[in-house]
Amino acid sequence: MQKQDAPKVQFVTIDDNHAGQRIDNFLVTFLKGVPKSRVYRILRKGEVRVNKKRIKPVYRLADGDIVRIPPIHVSEEKALPNAKLEKIASLEKHIIFEDKYLMVINKPSGIAVHGGSGLKFGLIEGLRALRPDAKFLELVHRLDRDTSGCILVAKRRSTLRALHEQLREKTVEKNYLALVLGQWDKADKAVNAPLLKNTLQSGERIVRVNPEGKESYTKFKIVQRFENCTLVQASPVTGRTHQIRVHTLHTGHPIAGDDKYGDRQFDSEMKKSGLNRLFLHSASLRFFHPNEETTMFFEAPMDDSLKATVAALRKT
Repeated sequence: MQKQDAPKVQFVTIDDNHAGQRIDNFLVTFLKGVPKSRVYRILRKGEVRVNKKRIKPVYRLADGDIVRIPPIHVSEEKALPNAKLEKIASLEKHIIFEDKYLMVINKPSGIAVHGGSGLKFGLIEGLRALRPDAKFLELVHRLDRDTSGCILVAKRRSTLRALHEQLREKTVEKNYLALVLGQWDKADKAVNAPLLKNTLQSGERIVRVNPEGKESYTKFKIVQRFENCTLVQASPVTGRTHQIRVHTLHTGHPIAGDDKYGDRQFDSEMKKSGLNRLFLHSASLRFFHPNEETTMFFEAPMDDSLKATVAALRKT
C-alpha cells in the first residue's frame, strides 16, 4: 500500500493486500485511534472518495483504487508491548507453525485475542511485538479469553480473505475438548440450537438459546467418561460467540470452570482435581493452505492444569 504525502488530504493507492476489503473496515484500520462513528460520518458526508467518486461503506476496494482521505486528527497509536516482557516473550514457545503466509498458535488460557476493555494488550498485539517486521498480522478467527488452543493468524491480506472464505463455506475443521458436568448421552451427537447475543447494562455479553437467534450447530463425541463428568469432543460447524459453552449448557451439561454459564458446585468439585480455569481447549485444526495449496492439520497439547485434572479424574 503506497501512501502519497500531502499537507492536508491523504491519497492512498490500494494494492493486493487490501483489495476486496470493505472501505469502512479499511478506514477503521488505517485511521487507528479515530472512533468508528467519525469514520462513518466522513463516509456518509462524501468526504472519502474512491477514484474521485462518492462510495457507500459497503464498497469493496479493488487493486489500484485511489482513496481520498480528508484531513482528520488521528490519536497517537498505542505503542506495542515490549517484546522482552516475559508474557510476550513466552508466546514464542506457543507458536505451533509459521511460514510467510500464516501462523498457528496454541493460545494460552487467560489471554484475550485483542487488547481493550482495560487490557494493555492481547494475543495479536503480543505477536506483532514479536514480529515487528511483519507488515500484516491479523486474526483469522477468535477464541474466548479463557479458552486455550489452536488459533490461526494470517500474515497476508490475501491469505486472510481465502481463510475467511473457508470459514464461510464451513470447510475449516475445528475440534475442541471440553469437560462437562454429568454423563453425556451418546445419542446427543449434535446440538442444533439458534443463539442470540445480548449485552447487559454492565456491558457483559451473554448468549442464550433463542428461536430468534442465529443458526448454530455443534457436533459432539464422547472421549472419556468419569464418575460425575464427561470429556467430550465438540466440533462447531458454525462459529457463534460462546457457542460450545451455551450448547453444552443447553443439553444440561455445562463446562467445568465456566464462570458465566457453569455450575458452581461442579466447579468447586473440579478445583479439588486441580482445575483452575475453563476446561475448553481447541485441540486441533484442519484447513486448506491457500498459498501452498495443501491440507494442513495441527494439534495443540493441553496445558498442565487440564492434563492434571484429567489425570486426577482417571485415578478416582
